[in-house]
Amino acid sequence: MSLAIGVDVGGTKIAAGVVDESGLVVDQERVRTPGDSEGLRAAITVIVNELKSRHDVIAVGLGAAGFVNAERTSVFFSAHVAFSNAPTAEILADAVGLPVRIENDANAAAWAENAFGAGRGERDQLLVAVGTGIGGGLILDGELYRGGRGVAAEIGHINYVPGGRRCQCGRDGCWEEYASGNALQRMGREAAADGSAPTLLARADGDPSAVTGTLITELAREGHAEGIGLFERLAEPLGTGIASLVAVLDPNVVVVGGGVSDAGEFLLGPTRPAVERELSGRGHREPPEIRLAALGNDAGLIGAADLARRSAS
Repeated sequence: MSLAIGVDVGGTKIAAGVVDESGLVVDQERVRTPGDSEGLRAAITVIVNELKSRHDVIAVGLGAAGFVNAERTSVFFSAHVAFSNAPTAEILADAVGLPVRIENDANAAAWAENAFGAGRGERDQLLVAVGTGIGGGLILDGELYRGGRGVAAEIGHINYVPGGRRCQCGRDGCWEEYASGNALQRMGREAAADGSAPTLLARADGDPSAVTGTLITELAREGHAEGIGLFERLAEPLGTGIASLVAVLDPNVVVVGGGVSDAGEFLLGPTRPAVERELSGRGHREPPEIRLAALGNDAGLIGAADLARRSAS
């Protein structure tokens, strides 16, 4: 059975794992993400070579939070990681002595969920990764869809409110400003500050700025109306955006992943009816099944490894 290394490069950490053909992570390493491009490549080299010294691997897949060129060899834009538009795949391949393939991190996660996780066996799948922002990945007719220039499915940056909140991408009113983990945290802080969430404020030691998505999730799991209500509020823009995407893409399954999906049915429960309320042709078509992602934080590295293995085979 051939092994490949998947590397998930995020804004704060680099997670790398050795992955077998069944999608099982058999070994793993993590390091902090350096803030400069040379340090980033050096850190990836060290972590890959460490895993390579313990396992016989055939390829390396790099899951990157950013825009990956059509050739899957470099990252030409990233808001959070210092890739610097260098020929990253070539540089890393020389450094580790293995073929290296780069993929957008949400694309890699979408592939992993379709090959091994919640979307297994589905020909048409949309992944909505609800984390700090919102990422997306598309499986269309059994294939990962990347678009003409390699940057399809940047769904977090569809315009949701014209002239709305400023997004980190530099535009106003992006969907992720209203339906992401950042949005949930902002709503929680506002509720704590205006007195409508006293329990949440107490959990944050009286400091609204200390409210986090984790605190909100804890309240929801304990059955507190404040936490449950905040997820219900988040579900409205999340469901509306998903319904708009369904109108264009018509997937059989929508897989919801990302850090906020750790809340499980507290998030998905109110999101499903929100999608159905906004679905075009409501009452005359079957809505897609909305499923919770199965692979958790490992999805990106699992997908990156599997795509690299397939490319090298």
